[in-house]
Amino acid sequence: MAENSKTELSERKKRILKAIVDAHIADGEPVGSKYVMQDEHLNCSAATIRNEMAELESLGYLEQPHASAGRVPSELGYRFYVDSLIESYAMTTKEITEINKVLKSKMNELDQILLTASKLAGNMTNYTSFLIKPRASSVKIKRFDVVFVDRHSLLLILISESGSVLTKRLTFDINVTQVNADDLRALLNQHLSGLTANEITLPIIMDIESAMGDKSGIVTPIIKIIYESMNELDGGDLKISGMDRLLQYPEYSNKEHLRELIGAIEKKDDILELVSDADNDGVNVVIGSESSVKVMNNSALVFKPVVRDGKTLGAIGIIGPRRMDYAKVVATIDGLAGNVESLLNDSDEIEQIKEDNNG
Repeated sequence: MAENSKTELSERKKRILKAIVDAHIADGEPVGSKYVMQDEHLNCSAATIRNEMAELESLGYLEQPHASAGRVPSELGYRFYVDSLIESYAMTTKEITEINKVLKSKMNELDQILLTASKLAGNMTNYTSFLIKPRASSVKIKRFDVVFVDRHSLLLILISESGSVLTKRLTFDINVTQVNADDLRALLNQHLSGLTANEITLPIIMDIESAMGDKSGIVTPIIKIIYESMNELDGGDLKISGMDRLLQYPEYSNKEHLRELIGAIEKKDDILELVSDADNDGVNVVIGSESSVKVMNNSALVFKPVVRDGKTLGAIGIIGPRRMDYAKVVATIDGLAGNVESLLNDSDEIEQIKEDNNG
């Protein structure tokens, strides 16, 4: 069988094999010569097609389940089909975008849960709400996935321990295969999963390169993308909902002061630092000049981190005047953050039950 796999097939044999595999995939039935003759690119007689099909069978690419039936692809036939007959198919930008969309809908529920909780906090208290994904000094990737796109492209998917997902497309000058993608996925998860960027050392990279053999040249650009992605995940994010609610309060009637506050919020950095530096997992209340954000002297921040397995995944909070209804705001933020943590823990338990059942 190994010798058969090396046999060079003529273009006609390739087209006949492809037509049979395509038809068998579509309806699951054996394929006869009459069906193959319908291929407009095959300019030959039925007898020639039958002879070619017989040769493909003798070479191990086709099988004949019954003496009077047509042929079906063998395992070798499917392998040749996958390796050689569909390799020219390249995913379109639209298809890749759709993959990213589906992945994010499945893997990035955390962002949506936090954003929904944040908006609900604003609606319940009638103040401006915010969601923060705090800066992290030690981002770790929980799982890597590598998807084969075409012979010059791979998709690299990084899933952080906090639940964030990044998808990057990589293009190479050399040819890559599905096998290379599978090998790379296994190696990245074996050597890099659970490490910070500082822990990804040269010896580890060299081990991955060695294991990739003649495809070692793709490792360096992939490691570069991994470093960049971890830095991207490390940057934190701030999303504001209901900014117009500030206008309801006379404390913000001074347009200059309001503009400065909005500028600080839009800049994000100062507020991100304030929340990221908080060492209290409970509800944090920062009033006026207690804040490192100078323009917040007339304002207050109330926020609570959302924690899972000892890791801060984000924080939801409220920005409002110093005279905000603290009792209501604190209770609302405390309750919502607690519900989010419970929801995430329940989700983890459900996933574990699924894994146990599948196992």
